[in-house]
Amino acid sequence: MKKQERISKILKILIRKYGSYKKPTVRATSRQKDAFKTLVACLLSLRTTDENTARAAASLFSVASTPRQIAKLPIKKLEKLIYCSGYYKNKAKTIKHVAKVLLKKYNGKVPSTREELLSIKGIGPKTAAIVLGFAFGKKVIPVDVHVHTIANRLGFVRTKKPEQTESELMKVVPQKYWRELNTTFVLFGKEICKSVPICSKCPVCKLCPRIGVKKRK
Repeated sequence: MKKQERISKILKILIRKYGSYKKPTVRATSRQKDAFKTLVACLLSLRTTDENTARAAASLFSVASTPRQIAKLPIKKLEKLIYCSGYYKNKAKTIKHVAKVLLKKYNGKVPSTREELLSIKGIGPKTAAIVLGFAFGKKVIPVDVHVHTIANRLGFVRTKKPEQTESELMKVVPQKYWRELNTTFVLFGKEICKSVPICSKCPVCKLCPRIGVKKRK
């Protein structure tokens, strides 16, 4: 089986399996067509669980959900609202800074280009890609640890850093799968393709070369 054919077959199977699952909080915000909420949810999601992200986002958005409202919040109150997300002091500083920059430079709107997003301190490549893909429907592949690890394990790419993975995936993954790839791999990574993968329950085990896997269940 050719590589392209194998990639398409794997993605069809995984998207079919995880398409009906509850979407992560960051992805769920895109249904509201509110780019700022998607951006803030993504910043809250760093180094925490989706459950904590959901709680922190709900807590914050019940009080402040626009750049102007968040910019006016006292930093201590902002920290309290997002406490459950972890690393709340750094996240509060970042979110408040981003809100102020959006007000000052972009009239309170989230910019829709990668270059503009990355120019704002606190927004990295992963966050920028998620906002572009989920909030603006751009043709990107948001890459986090799950996507980077699983894409290499499945043999889709051979990369050492997540920053390299997006561009390499774009060369081998058909565009029709780009939008769903991040969410699918995140759900797949949490359930099956963990640090020690549960290969005995994996729906694509027979198609997986298990690159770099030393232990498995």
